[in-house]
Amino acid sequence: MAHNTSTKIVSVERFIPAAPGLIFELLADPRQHSLFDGSGSVKAARISSPPRLSLGAEFAMDMKIGLPYKMTNTVVEFEENKRIAWRHFGGHIWRYILEPVDGGTKLTEEFDYKHNKSSLFLKIMR
Repeated sequence: MAHNTSTKIVSVERFIPAAPGLIFELLADPRQHSLFDGSGSVKAARISSPPRLSLGAEFAMDMKIGLPYKMTNTVVEFEENKRIAWRHFGGHIWRYILEPVDGGTKLTEEFDYKHNKSSLFLKIMR
C-alpha cells in the first residue's frame, strides 16, 4: 500500500489472473460491491441503484460501520474495461484502474481524498 500525502491518494496494486473485462463487470455492478469490499462495511446495493454503472450514474449502498447507514455515490470516471471511479457527498473518490498484463490484470485501487469535505472525520479515523 502506498500513501502519497502530496496528491492525497492512498493506493494498492494487485495482480488478478482474469481479463480486465471480467473484473470491470464486477466493478460496474453495484450489486457485486459487497463481494470485493475489504472493509466489510458495504452490505448491499439499494434497489434504486442501476444494474450497471455508467458515467454520471448515481447508486446507493447499505453500509455499516458500527451503525447501519446509506451512502449515495456518483460515478465520476468511466472508461470501459479500464477505469471506474465514484464519489460520495464527502468528496472522497474510490477509483479502480485496470491494466492488461501477461496472464491477467494489474488492478490499482485508489482512495483519493484531495477534494474531501470532511477533514475532521479523516483525522479521527487515523
